[in-house]
Amino acid sequence: MTEQIEARDLFRAAYENRYTWDKNFPGYTMNVTLKQGDKVVTGKARVNRDLKAEVFDVTDEEAKKEIHNQLWETSIHRIRRTFDETHGNNTFSFGDTDETGAVEILMGGKAEGDRYKLRDNEVCLVHRHIHGVVVTIHTFSSHNTGEGYLSHRYDSLYTDPKTGEPKGSRSEFEDTYEKVGDYYILSDRVIRSDDGDVTEFGFSEIKLLEPALV
Repeated sequence: MTEQIEARDLFRAAYENRYTWDKNFPGYTMNVTLKQGDKVVTGKARVNRDLKAEVFDVTDEEAKKEIHNQLWETSIHRIRRTFDETHGNNTFSFGDTDETGAVEILMGGKAEGDRYKLRDNEVCLVHRHIHGVVVTIHTFSSHNTGEGYLSHRYDSLYTDPKTGEPKGSRSEFEDTYEKVGDYYILSDRVIRSDDGDVTEFGFSEIKLLEPALV
């Protein structure tokens, strides 16, 4: 029981050290550029106060979907939920400590089979079962905003939960953020996959929406 409490407290500290947007986040608008090889697509987008994204002035439906997916993925990681809301039904125990000093946290309960690694009060490995696949994410570097950390360079790989076989190629991400008003917002994301594809999303002219009147 003592180990469970200690592992839970260590994981809680890293969870609460993530950068998230507060309840006053108003949403924002931006110009968007998507580059894939010789293909360049431009348009506009908006992330609303409820963190739902909309993409405008993009006629290429595949590109529009890709832009929307990136904005959606970014926004869901900025949602502020309490530790108990997210992990209240999980149990925690210590696994191994690797050569870098990263401490493994093994999950039980609702998240049985998931595991994480923590280093310097940050999550540096995520291994989660999501919608019938396993996603494994290694974080190599991060931005310290002073209000929590944001991942800077990281990779992701999806695998079959039964066989461990990859489902698609490994992708490596590099994210850049800028502070707009009181909020850090993604301004550039470069995705390089092991099959040689490079995709870059540029978000510029970022402007916060007017706060809703209370």
